[in-house]
Amino acid sequence: MPKISIIVPVYNVESYLRKCIDSILAQSFQDYELILVDDGSTDRSPGICDEYGATDKRIKVIHKKNGGLSDARNVGIRLATAPFLGFVDSDDYIAEDMYKQLYFDIIDGHADLAICGIYDVYAGRSPRKLPVIKGVFSPEQALKMILDAKLISVHAVNKLYKKELFSKVRYPVDSITEDAAVIIPILQACDKVAVNTRQQYYYIHHQGTISSRSFSNHDLDTIKVWRNNEVLVRDLFPALVSACHTRVCWAYFLVLDKIMISKNWRNIEFKKDIILFLKKNSGFIFKNARLTKGRKLAFLALLVNEHLYRRIILRTKTNLGD
Repeated sequence: MPKISIIVPVYNVESYLRKCIDSILAQSFQDYELILVDDGSTDRSPGICDEYGATDKRIKVIHKKNGGLSDARNVGIRLATAPFLGFVDSDDYIAEDMYKQLYFDIIDGHADLAICGIYDVYAGRSPRKLPVIKGVFSPEQALKMILDAKLISVHAVNKLYKKELFSKVRYPVDSITEDAAVIIPILQACDKVAVNTRQQYYYIHHQGTISSRSFSNHDLDTIKVWRNNEVLVRDLFPALVSACHTRVCWAYFLVLDKIMISKNWRNIEFKKDIILFLKKNSGFIFKNARLTKGRKLAFLALLVNEHLYRRIILRTKTNLGD
């Protein structure tokens, strides 16, 4: 039995898939199985998966109807045979000792979950290096770090999990905010979390702007998930309510920004409710040290005039450093 099952959902990533798989095969930690879940790709990705599957007995290839990222991950979880699980997105890649670090952090720390740092990779920019901290933390301490989002993130992919953490948890199939939707149930099931913020995962941002796709009603899922998380945090980790409410406000801003760069922004019915929520939280927002100066200045413009806010969002074409 392998020690780690690495699950890679695959969908129409023929240009990136080989680099992803090669980075996994180059791991210094070799005791793993690699589960490639082809989620109904219509490009050359299925053939690339089969090509690798034919050359390495550690690689399992699954072809299925398209069901989305969460469904592909859930299939991988069901088929995994190792006591530890990891996830890699098929358009990203990893450092050669990522799983060695994660595995020994989780073993040496007698932990249920191990987390490493992420390089955010944008075209034309050198990835930003972050400070390194290392230790074994309580679930509440780990969640605080995740909510602060300075050194570690909510992403599923920079983590190694005891498989048993998923005994009652699956990724929500209809959610576009699947990582955030499961992080609190996962942490609730942990006793200890090993954190080493050495950056080992390369997270590729193909379009580094909020206009990477236009607004759809699915984007409201981000607000729904973080509001639900706030309810869970209030019950399980009450000391972190303020930090989680910051993430709720961030979710409202993220969706509002997508609305504001849409051509039909004036007619999107949810805009009024989102702006009303933010205005009701204006005191919290302006006093909040976790939100950037750029975000607060843009919000001040929103309080004056929606058109002014929209001009700022269109000019910056970023999420204002949030």
